[in-house]
Amino acid sequence: MTIAGFDPSGGAGVLADIKTISAFGCYGVAVITSITFQNTEQVVGVQHQSAEAVRRQLAALFDDFETAAVKTGMLPSVEIVQEVTDAIKAQAIRTVVVDPVLRSSSGHKLADELAIGATVKHLFPLASLVTPNAAEANRITKIETLDKYGIERAAQAILNSGAKAVLITGGDAGSDQSSDLLVDSEGAAVYEGERIKSRHTHGTGCTFASAIACLLARGRSLRESVPIAKRYVAEAIRNAPALGRGHGPLNHLPPGFEI
Repeated sequence: MTIAGFDPSGGAGVLADIKTISAFGCYGVAVITSITFQNTEQVVGVQHQSAEAVRRQLAALFDDFETAAVKTGMLPSVEIVQEVTDAIKAQAIRTVVVDPVLRSSSGHKLADELAIGATVKHLFPLASLVTPNAAEANRITKIETLDKYGIERAAQAILNSGAKAVLITGGDAGSDQSSDLLVDSEGAAVYEGERIKSRHTHGTGCTFASAIACLLARGRSLRESVPIAKRYVAEAIRNAPALGRGHGPLNHLPPGFEI
């Protein structure tokens, strides 16, 4: 189950999640928290769903489906965070991947400070994994993430909030390498990868988190799942079609990719 916003361009949010879930051999269902008005160039507006609308979507799906994993994305209000938290607790969902979507790549704010605080307080303690990028980790923890030391401190702060593991992604950093830092009960692990020069990177965070959630749902360990998901995102960027004038969406079915 993905619980996230709707991106009509198909690059991010629930549409990107469902494509990824299908690619990993799982059946995806979606709860929409917000409708965004965007294309590959920018977000021009949002219309958040009510807490009741989110609650009714959750209730209908949980009533019908046995859910192996939940992945959350855009959670724009305190009330929506609370509904999602209550539902996950009531269903005793064991695999919960929280991707804290806070701002669009064009700079549009997608969650306010109260919603972020509620996510940290209520949802992080239920999370199997939290997957912020460096900017999101900075906003969540108020710790500068400009260097390795700052990223490590931010990861530890998120872990201290109750999450079982945190993966701070480095795909949007400025170096030639894409380095992701995982911190869990076993310690820290760094996953390196070549930075691919491409403008077709819309939805990488959503895709990465969804891929990991699927692998965990299928019985892989977290440390097995991260490098597989990272390779999937890299191949999706390499094989992305030239769509739109801005940051185009990934190709979610890289040719020849094997899980």
